[in-house]
Amino acid sequence: MSQDALPPDFDAAFREKLKELFLWRRDVRHFRPDPVDPALLQHLLEVAALAPSVGNSQPWRFVLVEDAARRAKVLANFEQENAAALGDYSGDKAKLYASLKLAGLKEAPVHLAVFCDEATGQGHGLGRRTMPEMLDYSAVMAVYGFWLTARSFGIGAGWVSILDPVAVNRDLDLPAEWRLIAYLCVGYPAEESIDPELERRGWEHRRPATSFIIRR
Repeated sequence: MSQDALPPDFDAAFREKLKELFLWRRDVRHFRPDPVDPALLQHLLEVAALAPSVGNSQPWRFVLVEDAARRAKVLANFEQENAAALGDYSGDKAKLYASLKLAGLKEAPVHLAVFCDEATGQGHGLGRRTMPEMLDYSAVMAVYGFWLTARSFGIGAGWVSILDPVAVNRDLDLPAEWRLIAYLCVGYPAEESIDPELERRGWEHRRPATSFIIRR
């Protein structure tokens, strides 16, 4: 883009649609088997790479997990860690936890692992001396950009955090200095709802934004 290019006019209609996109962003765990067009997936990754990054470091690394054997290892990892997590709860909360579907690893047509290259020299360390975790935060921004753009195409994503990240790194045969940021299940949702599934299932309810605002 030319340096003297005029910025676009984001009018009220656009802003309302943007808010609607945020409202309909859901963590998807139920997927249809329909494949995702590889060209569309490439487009989503290119948009994700437009995310801001500390020092322009672009530390994100996108890994498409397509090998069935590697996917099976990730699924086994999840099942082991999910069983261990169940032990953290008791009584009715344990029963509810056991009934929740917390990943779409078996159904999702696309498995996307997003890593942060902690050893990247790009950016020359700018902005990371006091907050080195900004590399990870930059990769998270890329994840969210992917997530929202996918939603605009009717594609859902589910963030699987019940995993041993070191085992994922090993099972995908990736450099040790890459830190797992997100393991995403991606595909077309089998159901649509404006409300989070965990809220509908009675696990936790969202609080209004005003409850998080602190003034000093």
